[in-house]
Amino acid sequence: MPRAKRGNKRLEKRKKILALAKGYRGTKSKLYRSAKESVERALNFAYTGRKLKKRDFRKLWIVRINAACRLNDIKYSQFIHGLNLAEIELDRKVLADMAVKQPETFASIVGQAKDAIGKQKPTVAA
Repeated sequence: MPRAKRGNKRLEKRKKILALAKGYRGTKSKLYRSAKESVERALNFAYTGRKLKKRDFRKLWIVRINAACRLNDIKYSQFIHGLNLAEIELDRKVLADMAVKQPETFASIVGQAKDAIGKQKPTVAA
């Protein structure tokens, strides 16, 4: 009889899958094949969710910044353009937090963005 060198790797692998499936209902937490399918599916959803979370937060930050910009009589796109011209490198997360918690500071940044837009040379179409 040949010597088995893999030890108990198969058992460890199955135990790991069943441990990940703990809390699932019925067969999905008891039987290896069903648990494996459920765990793989759940891990796929988790992976996708981590990507979607980034998109969702960026959307939220843009909505908050836009609302604060409208209160200061400027559009979001103009505000971002003004920030680029003024070379203010604050990301949307910080700007959104500032818009909610520190409206006076946000208003001063909007003022700087407006000034930068005003100082921009008008382009002449030839």
